[in-house]
Amino acid sequence: MTVTPPARGRRRAPTRIERAAGRAAALHRPRVLLALLLLLALTCVMLLDGYLRAEVGDDQRVRTGASSSEVPDEVLDGGPILTFPGGQAETVSVPDRTIVLTFDDGPDPTWTPKVMEVLEEYDVPGTFFVVGSMVSRHPDIVEDLVDQGHEIGVHTFTHVDLSYQSSSRVTREMEQTQLALAGAAGITTTLFRAPYSSKTDAVDNYSWQVYQQLGEDGYTSVFIDTDSEDWKEPGVAKIVEGATPEDGEGASVLFHDSGGDRTQTLAALSKYIEKMQAKGYSFTTVSGAMAEQQQPAGGSGADGSGVDGSGTGGPAAGAPSGTGDVLQASHHPATGATLYEGKALVAAVTVAEWTVPALSAGLVIVGVAVMGRFGLMLVLARRHHRQRNRRRFSWGPPVTRPVSVIVPAYNEKECIENTLRSLAGSTHPIEIVVVDDGSTDGTAELAEALGLPNVRVIRQANAGKPAALNNGIRNARHDIVVMMDGDTVFEPDTVGHLVQPFADPSVGAVAGNAKVGNRSTLIGAWQHIEYVMGFNLDRRMYDLLRCMPTIPGAIGAFRREAVLQAGGMSEDTLAEDTDITIALHRAGWRVVYEEHARAWTEAPRSLRQLWSQRYRWSYGTMQALWKHRRSLTDKGPSGRFGRVGMPLVVLFQVVTPVFAPLIDVFTVYSMLFVDFQAALLAWCAVLGVQLVCAAYAFRLDREKYRYLLMMPLQQLAYRQMMYLVLIHSCVTALTGGRLRWQKLKRTGEVGMPTGTGG
Repeated sequence: MTVTPPARGRRRAPTRIERAAGRAAALHRPRVLLALLLLLALTCVMLLDGYLRAEVGDDQRVRTGASSSEVPDEVLDGGPILTFPGGQAETVSVPDRTIVLTFDDGPDPTWTPKVMEVLEEYDVPGTFFVVGSMVSRHPDIVEDLVDQGHEIGVHTFTHVDLSYQSSSRVTREMEQTQLALAGAAGITTTLFRAPYSSKTDAVDNYSWQVYQQLGEDGYTSVFIDTDSEDWKEPGVAKIVEGATPEDGEGASVLFHDSGGDRTQTLAALSKYIEKMQAKGYSFTTVSGAMAEQQQPAGGSGADGSGVDGSGTGGPAAGAPSGTGDVLQASHHPATGATLYEGKALVAAVTVAEWTVPALSAGLVIVGVAVMGRFGLMLVLARRHHRQRNRRRFSWGPPVTRPVSVIVPAYNEKECIENTLRSLAGSTHPIEIVVVDDGSTDGTAELAEALGLPNVRVIRQANAGKPAALNNGIRNARHDIVVMMDGDTVFEPDTVGHLVQPFADPSVGAVAGNAKVGNRSTLIGAWQHIEYVMGFNLDRRMYDLLRCMPTIPGAIGAFRREAVLQAGGMSEDTLAEDTDITIALHRAGWRVVYEEHARAWTEAPRSLRQLWSQRYRWSYGTMQALWKHRRSLTDKGPSGRFGRVGMPLVVLFQVVTPVFAPLIDVFTVYSMLFVDFQAALLAWCAVLGVQLVCAAYAFRLDREKYRYLLMMPLQQLAYRQMMYLVLIHSCVTALTGGRLRWQKLKRTGEVGMPTGTGG
């Protein structure tokens, strides 16, 4: 016979499943990217909010006692207004009998509007040196300041001592504040006052370099002549006294409209204005004072040439500098990219201002839910263990009749032999139904070649696991069917333990105790911890609450009658085990957990496989919950599950895990920018609670405690991955995506365990 050799260079055509998997992978990549972008956006929002609140990049150093040997004497002894025309330092003094009211550290949503009310009452302008981070958080206040004719100056973005900062940081502080002003009021300004500055005679060699740099950029630096020291809250009389200049002299006067309780400032401001007006003083802005000094003698004041006696002269309040408003001559209209970037900054800050408090509230809710879940699990798990392990506890007469074990298999040649040999050693009478779901690796032939007793192999075209299980149920000869995965190994007494609860006629299904067989690797050990603590401890709790959401696909037993009554294994979701479990609850059957029925399963060996499996699990769970959403309004057993089980599952398996990353994000944030020690202690406290729960779960399952040594690392790496998987699943669900079954690569390394202690 002539055999035609295969043509070289030709690739095998992909199967239908491979093509579907390729399409699914191409569809999911954008959703993975979207999930990561959401996480990145959350991080950026938190960093922005921390930066605005001086938690990120905060520098609280304040320089004192430095030498001023390099500062020109004419600056040290000059007026409070410092300019650099032509690159040469010049100072300008406030005209006699003129007051420039300046306010630092705002805008403040409580105190700045009240200061504005006082100034409006007396028809007096002010110059407000604003902090950029506050501007971006309260843009409407800055807009009101400009509209009412007040002048705006820069007070840096984060209120840091610039003498300690690099040249690039100085530039960034100024540019960011200008962007905030552009977004808030559509202006930029040339006025600047350094945080922690006072009179010109306090300028030192370090700050002088900053003033020179800003002078080259066109800024006018403003100092003070008198300081009210209202921030000390010394009393109204002391504030007025500190702000009052020598008789007849003009002054740049410092008040604060933010940074603390300004009740005394408001009271003192009214008295101060009245006192100075009674002495014949006028009030103006920094630009107004500069304009008056630059005018010829007699060209200002009551003659109306620039600034009137009350300090409110010039054109209508709020007009930009281009319209000739002397009081706001430092203002320039923001245009082009500056304007749009400023509006984008203000919009981003608005989002952060709403998002971070909401996330903080969510963090509290999640924290309470997590701690409540731990507490509830410990209490109910202990009760479950004591109840089910009492000497006199019994489900009823021993169940000794034969049962059918259904093994759906698709390309399981590496595992099927171990699976079937473990079943052949069962101490309980069973028939084994292997449903080969169109395998291409000879799984069916291998199962038949073993020659094991009571094994039937049923072949079908590839149709998926639910169809294979339904085929097995139809061909089962007994009224109790045990379902397991083709990569799972049973202990000799597993089936015997698993079917005993069926002595209670109200029990429709039993969940077994799934164990990770390949726990020798790091990923396997992490999953082992998760199975013992997260799955089995949960099932004890749900069992007592009579709302167990899932019978594991690796080990579960069902009344054949109950499954058929529920319509069989549905293909509507990717979590057919969760789907059928909820359906049984709604039909009035009881679902219980049998801890002594152990099955050893092969967990994913790589992160890629793990992601694929958990992605399908979490997405399928959401599908099942959505499918059975009507149970929330049903009556009877269905309504009981809907109003008890459904909220618990949604809260503990969807909502809490989705928002649980907030705990880690806030913890890292706090460690880096707030209080490292307190954040670390809080994280260790939460870890301690989890360790207690895990240790108790290991004790109940008689597992070795050495695996708990890997739990801190699991919390740092593995848990984060599970959160991302769930977020990915939520994104897929919200965007209307669909998933297919994805076959995991098996090795067949899980065999009959040598002991139960692991």
